[in-house]
Amino acid sequence: MGSSLHTPPNALQSPARAALAGPGIVFAVLAMASLSFSDATSKWVMLSVTPVMVLWFRYAVQAVGTALVLAPVRGRAMWRTHSLRWQLLRGLLMVSCSLLAFYCLQRMPVAEFTATVMLTPLVLTALARFVMKEQVSPLRWLMVVGGLIGAMLVIRPGGQVDSSVGWMALTVVVTYAVFQAVTSHMTRTEDPAVMQLYTGWVGWAVSTLLVFNAWVTPQSLNEWALLLLVGLAATLGQYLLIVAFSKAPASVVSPFLYTGVGFSTLMGWWLFDHIPDALAFTGMGLVVLCGVVAGRIKGAAKA
Repeated sequence: MGSSLHTPPNALQSPARAALAGPGIVFAVLAMASLSFSDATSKWVMLSVTPVMVLWFRYAVQAVGTALVLAPVRGRAMWRTHSLRWQLLRGLLMVSCSLLAFYCLQRMPVAEFTATVMLTPLVLTALARFVMKEQVSPLRWLMVVGGLIGAMLVIRPGGQVDSSVGWMALTVVVTYAVFQAVTSHMTRTEDPAVMQLYTGWVGWAVSTLLVFNAWVTPQSLNEWALLLLVGLAATLGQYLLIVAFSKAPASVVSPFLYTGVGFSTLMGWWLFDHIPDALAFTGMGLVVLCGVVAGRIKGAAKA
């Protein structure tokens, strides 16, 4: 899965970075463009190959790329972790989420899928209240309800999205929210770079076990290139997100992550000649609005 609203755990919040807000915003927008491109390319290449193959290439690029970057700097220390069990759990959550996401992308429009995934921060609000026992204001609860209503407009029965696939997309959202909660817990003791490394290698290991029964040899160099592009674009997008949050506070950067809905809509129109209908557009707008407002409320509360 390319789309992400996860704030990197090493994202600092110091006011001294306020002057770098502009570059931070630019990197965030570029990240969402890259991730949206990865999602749309995944959907395109899955016209001829299986979702598991796309999953394998996605994690192969991340695993090898991260290792090549870290190895010269850290050597064997790049594998050092305080909790291997948590690393494995986080990796399994991410690969499960990605596989479900690819099956969703295969059967639903890119824009509608992206908008549904944008519910993740709102679902994380509910997890924060009921699992982590954090206080949630009535206004933030209102944003959660509003976001869910928006998602229902996108995946409603009789709309452009098969309802069964829509519910699978909501499963992606819940799984991804749990993944973010686990990530938040792990950042107390774990190095973000090491977490990224383990996530890539766990994902690659799991997808390698699955791909033996799902391999369909690409018939052209174009298909091989598209599979490689999926992994490169997704990995680049995740890297650009880290850069964005290192350049500006999360409260400044986060609202611009919703540009992913716009990029996905554009990619869906360009590659698949698909434009969401009026109700879907309304639902997508409601999800974005509620997500941005909820983020602003949380940011103001922390300040």
